[in-house]
Amino acid sequence: MMRHHPTPDQEDDEDDAPAPPRGQKNYMTPAGFERLQDELRFLRREERPRVVEIVSWAAGNGDRSENGDYIYGKKRLREIDRRIRHLTKRLESAEVVRPERQTNRDRVFFGATVTYADSEDREHTVKIVGVDETDTGRGHISWVSPMARALLKAEQGDVVTVRSPGGRAEVEIVAIRYDD
Repeated sequence: MMRHHPTPDQEDDEDDAPAPPRGQKNYMTPAGFERLQDELRFLRREERPRVVEIVSWAAGNGDRSENGDYIYGKKRLREIDRRIRHLTKRLESAEVVRPERQTNRDRVFFGATVTYADSEDREHTVKIVGVDETDTGRGHISWVSPMARALLKAEQGDVVTVRSPGGRAEVEIVAIRYDD
């Protein structure tokens, strides 16, 4: 049986967030860009050198085939290097959008914080961010998600239809704001 080993590019694509759709920009808020830069800096300056030191120490302890520190360390180094490649690619392709500079504040665009009411009049607030910044627990949704796509270009008071794998739902835009 032939095993498939991913190339470094394929491994990058398997990391965390999905890539933006083909032909689309890798939009990112300044805060998201900074978070990715901070993570990359930490991995390069602190985490990777620390793990390299452990692997070097473990390699000097004899038989590497049964050396847990060595085996785990090499595995961790591969994970760190894969994440570094992923972050580097994403930061190089990023187009930082500053929501506070949006001049048309009456419509929903990338970086907007939107409050909407669902069919049961419950209000929800989401911020439309880049694919690498998505955090549903904080209400940060990707600009390519079904909800964000439905909200984009809408105005306060508009009722939009959200199409998702779970079906269709209508929501009303209650408020739109731009901040960072």
